[in-house]
Amino acid sequence: MAEPRVPGSGGDRHLELPCGNSIDPHEIDLGMREYSCPCGASHAVVTDVHPPSRFFPESLVAVLRETIEPADEFEEFGTPHLLGVVMEEFPEKVRTYDASDDGAVGYAMLWVTDFDSRRLHEIVVELVVELMEHAVSHAADDAAISEFETQMLEFDVEEFVDQYRRQREFESEHDRAL
Repeated sequence: MAEPRVPGSGGDRHLELPCGNSIDPHEIDLGMREYSCPCGASHAVVTDVHPPSRFFPESLVAVLRETIEPADEFEEFGTPHLLGVVMEEFPEKVRTYDASDDGAVGYAMLWVTDFDSRRLHEIVVELVVELMEHAVSHAADDAAISEFETQMLEFDVEEFVDQYRRQREFESEHDRAL
C-alpha cells in the first residue's frame, strides 16, 4: 500500500553543484544566501522568493518592472529573470532545482552558483547595467544616450555592491530592502 506524503517530498532529492558535489535541496532554507560546500567554496544560493531588491534598491527594481515586460508566465520582472540572465552568460556556473512540486521547501525554484554571493551580486549588477546600456542605445535622444554613457563611466560596480551590501546588512538574515 502506498504511503501518503507531501507532493515532491520523496524520490530523487539532490542537486549537483557546479563543483561536482551534490546537496539535498531541503538543506536550503529561505534565509540562506550562501552554501558552505565540502569542496571548500562558498556557493551563492538564490530562490525565487528572494526579491530583486536583494541586488538593487527598490527604486531601480520599480523602474525595471515598469520598463521590462516578461515574455513568460511571470506577471512582472523579478529574480527568476535576473538569474536567467546570469545563466545565459554563465551556463556552466549555475545549477537549478525545480521545487514547484515540493511542498516541503517554501520555494519553487532554486539556483546555486559557482560564485560566492558577493561575486554573484557583482555579476547581476554588471549584466543589468549592460542591459540598460543596450536599451538606452536604442533611444532617439542623443543627449540621453550621452548622459547615460557619462554616468556609466563613473559607475563603480564593486563600490556599489560594497555600499549596498553594507546598507542591507547582509550579515544578518533580517536585512531590509532599500
